[in-house]
Amino acid sequence: MTTASAPSPASAPSPASAPSPGSAAAPPPALTRRPGLARLRAAAGRSPVHLGCLAFVALVVLAALLAPWLAPHDPNSVDLGAALAGPSAGHPLGMDAAGRDTLSRLLLGARTSLLGPLGVVVFSTVAGVAVGTAAAWRGGWLDSALSRSAELVFAFPGMLLAILVISVYGEGLLAPVVALGLAYLPYVSRLTRSLVLAERARPYVSAYQVQGHSALQICLRHVLPNIAPVVLAQSTINFGYALMDLAGLSFLGLGVPPLTPDWGRMVFDGQTAIQYGYPLSAVLPCVLVVLTVVAFNVVGEAWADRVARRDR
Repeated sequence: MTTASAPSPASAPSPASAPSPGSAAAPPPALTRRPGLARLRAAAGRSPVHLGCLAFVALVVLAALLAPWLAPHDPNSVDLGAALAGPSAGHPLGMDAAGRDTLSRLLLGARTSLLGPLGVVVFSTVAGVAVGTAAAWRGGWLDSALSRSAELVFAFPGMLLAILVISVYGEGLLAPVVALGLAYLPYVSRLTRSLVLAERARPYVSAYQVQGHSALQICLRHVLPNIAPVVLAQSTINFGYALMDLAGLSFLGLGVPPLTPDWGRMVFDGQTAIQYGYPLSAVLPCVLVVLTVVAFNVVGEAWADRVARRDR
C-alpha cells in the first residue's frame, strides 16, 4: 500500500488563497457530480463509437418495446393493389410484394428479432454458469464429464443443430431458441469454469470455508457476483451472434411462421421485390440486422475491455 507524501512548501496553499471563515469553501473535485452525458460516455468506454453503438442499441430496444404504438399500419394488412408501391406520405418506406407496410413490419419485426436472441442468451447464460461453476468447484469426474459433453456439443455447428431440431419439431421460435441455446452453452460454461477456478484460489474463499459457509453460499453470495461482469460482457457479444443465426434461419424459411414480422423473414420475402427494382423491403431489414449485430458486439467488447482494465 502506497503512503501519501507530504506536500512540498511550494505546492502548499498560501494564506491569501485560503478561504476565509465566513466564505463557503469550494467542494472538492471528488464530490462534484458528473453530467449525465459524461457518465454515459464513461460507461461506453470513453469512445464516440462505443457511445454511438450504445445509443443505437437503446433505440432498437425502445422501438421494439413501443412497436404496437409506433407502427402506423397493421403489419399483416395486405393490399395487393399497392404491392411494391414506393415511399409515400402514408407509407414512408413503401410496401412489400404482398402490399404490406414496410415500416410497420420493421417495427414489429424488431420484437421477434430481439426476443429470440434474448431467449438464447438467457438460456445459455443461466445453464452455462451453473454447469461451469459445478465443474470448477467439484472437479474430478464431474469436471471431466461436463468438459467432454461440452466438446461433444462443439462438434455440431449451432446452425446445423438448429436445423435438425426444427426438422423434428417444426417451425416456430421455441425450437431454434432451445437449439441455439444448447449450442452457445459450452462457450459460457468454459468461460465460467476458468473464472470460478481463479476465484476459488483466492484467500477469501478459504476464509469463508473456515467460517463454516457452505459451497452454495460462497458461490451465490461472493463468487458469482465477482465473475458476473465478465459473463455478462460475453453474453452481450453472444446476443449479436444469436440474432444473426436466428435471422439466417428465418431467411431460410426455418424460423418464425410466414405471417410473423421478422427481419430475417422480411429479407426472404423481399427477394422477389429486388428483381423488380424495389429493394427497400429486403435491404432495410438486412441493414438493421447488420447494424444491430455490430452494435451489440462493440458494446460487449467495450464492456469486456472495461472489466479487464479494472481487474489489472
